[in-house]
Amino acid sequence: MKNASLTVGVVGATGAVGQELVRLLHERKFPLHQLRLFASARSAGKTVEHYGKKYTIEEARPGAFEGVHVAFFAAGGSVTRALAADAVKSGCLVIDKSSALRMDPDVPLVIPEINPQELRRHKGIIANPNCSTAVTLMALWPLHVRFGLKRYFAATYQSVSGTGAEAVRELQQQVTAHVQGQPITHSVYPYQIAFNCLPHIDSFGPDGYTGEENKMMLESRKIMNLPDLKVSATCVRVPVVRAHSIAVNAEFERPVTVEGARAAIAAFAGAELVDDPAQKRYPTPLDFAEKVKAGVGRIRLDTALDNGLSLWVSGDNLWKGAALNAIQNAELMVQEGLL
Repeated sequence: MKNASLTVGVVGATGAVGQELVRLLHERKFPLHQLRLFASARSAGKTVEHYGKKYTIEEARPGAFEGVHVAFFAAGGSVTRALAADAVKSGCLVIDKSSALRMDPDVPLVIPEINPQELRRHKGIIANPNCSTAVTLMALWPLHVRFGLKRYFAATYQSVSGTGAEAVRELQQQVTAHVQGQPITHSVYPYQIAFNCLPHIDSFGPDGYTGEENKMMLESRKIMNLPDLKVSATCVRVPVVRAHSIAVNAEFERPVTVEGARAAIAAFAGAELVDDPAQKRYPTPLDFAEKVKAGVGRIRLDTALDNGLSLWVSGDNLWKGAALNAIQNAELMVQEGLL
């Protein structure tokens, strides 16, 4: 271990993922010597309190990362593109949540339960996967290891916290307005999200797929080192506050069994098997909010695919889909003496 105690920065510290990063750094007892919180100029100078200690928000700007060993970026792609290279020049390791650099061949895209070896080839920046990709692969990776993944289809059920704190407030306000018989308004989403489903996450491309759907395809290929993997996804925003769920239909190279699939999931560090239909036991987003592992259930033979399995997975988009995965990468680097 190079550093038993580190100066750690959180960029986007006032946002939903930033606040989860601060929480998990403390709860997981990451080796903190000093914690520095960064945000936009609008928030700079404000004082916040975490775990009995007061912090003054600093402006995220060039030159601000001197003396920071590792910075978790959770402020969007534009901030990453503006500041990540400057942070690296200051000697800081950047672990980035945004999609800005995920597909850069020089930037490792890492889920520690799947491709931890990629951490050793970083050049100052490590990318965190998309939230829906991360949760989905907690189910698919152990099945790939056992049966050899050929293709998968996914329909996501993504919570509003994936959009941010404003979306959570909008859902809550719409539910309250409905209960009180008041008019329902919307501004975060193009349509009302309460009691509704929106098959629209990110912008639409010329092929009709959204950015979120393409991220699932491209990131799955990179993380699992399966450049020819076939993926088709439909990403849907649903009126759930926290944790994403995904219905997956996957085809494999080798013959599959439900018993073998359950055994593979149960043995995998990133997943919890919750699969007892007779007892009505299956994962739900409420059950897997604020959980380290993703829940996997409804495992059954697919009736439309050769060597196919159908399954359901739920996992916390703010944890495994964002903050937790980033911290797990940093923890592993500390353990391996890379940080």
